[in-house]
Amino acid sequence: MDEVLLRSLTPSVLAVLVRRGADFAAAEDAVQDALIEAVRVWPAAPPRDPKGWLVTVAWRKFLDAARADAARRRREDLVDEEPAPGLAPAVDDTLQLYFLCAHPSLTPSSAVALTLRAVGGLTTRQIARAYLVPEATMAQRISRAKRTVSGVRFDRPGDVATVLRVLYLVFNEGYSGDVDLAAEAIRLTRQLAAVIDHPEVAGLLALMLLHHARRAARTAPDGSLVPLAEQDRGRWNTALIAEGVEILQAALARDRLGEFQAQAAVAALHADAPTAEETDWVQIVEWYDELTRLTDSPVVRLNRAVAVGEADGPRAGLAALAELDASLPRRTAVAAYLHERDGDLATAARLYAEAARKAPDLAERDHLTRQAARLNTRLRR
Repeated sequence: MDEVLLRSLTPSVLAVLVRRGADFAAAEDAVQDALIEAVRVWPAAPPRDPKGWLVTVAWRKFLDAARADAARRRREDLVDEEPAPGLAPAVDDTLQLYFLCAHPSLTPSSAVALTLRAVGGLTTRQIARAYLVPEATMAQRISRAKRTVSGVRFDRPGDVATVLRVLYLVFNEGYSGDVDLAAEAIRLTRQLAAVIDHPEVAGLLALMLLHHARRAARTAPDGSLVPLAEQDRGRWNTALIAEGVEILQAALARDRLGEFQAQAAVAALHADAPTAEETDWVQIVEWYDELTRLTDSPVVRLNRAVAVGEADGPRAGLAALAELDASLPRRTAVAAYLHERDGDLATAARLYAEAARKAPDLAERDHLTRQAARLNTRLRR
């Protein structure tokens, strides 16, 4: 069973059902039922047209559910409109569906969460981690969003800012999580940039390209994480870096600075440094100051503390870190790094071990555990 194929077809099938008149919640249930049927049937009898098969089965599932629901018996007249089996048009509806999910009846945060779950394929846990909230809180938010749009006609798409937020979070999960969605997020952002002349769309595309350019160097052959300072820069994709920088420069020239342009500027400064030691940390701190002004995000402030520690010394970084909430994810790991830079190996080792226990995924936990072990070995000598 090709799970990647099923994942890639899901948004298009969901979009077809919505356009045919199904409300979002019912359409999503029908598509999930069709996917279960595909897992059962396809290994023995793979269809010639997978998308057409899924559309047909999902539509039938939707109609069956509509007939069974007394409150929706008015939908029974849609039976005659059931599409005949056959080849489905090769249309990519994914980006359109992102806009449809960013519905004006939803708050931006709820629209993002719903789209990540229904279209992006992320789990509730992954979305909660991205928003720094408990999984139960995010589950309630997604459920409320589904109830809000149930029965709503999706004829008023949401705004660009919400869609950009979704694409950014999908890319981040694909870039650093356990589901490979980064390339898909880049593809959709390219589509968006081709039809919308907006500096923040360009900023997001540049940011994605600059991060993606380093992907091959982010992990060692054994799958362990390689920190930015230790990466083999010869493995970075120079074509993607050049494209990202060109897009960013054009966006910045319009003098309409936004969050994604500022983040891309930080990534460009890292990409421009021939070695880690030659990184222009002073400029990076200045860009993080702009980002703090634009977003006031605790994650931005955490990254700024690291940059301050590189530009002005580890004690300055620790002073900046002290202003942040102790419960902020990855704060402990940053504290460990800065204490190591300051020569306090015992405190750094203890904090690396503590950060490992809090790590959101196995790769990060293993990396932090190795850091703690490395320092403990040095301390025993």
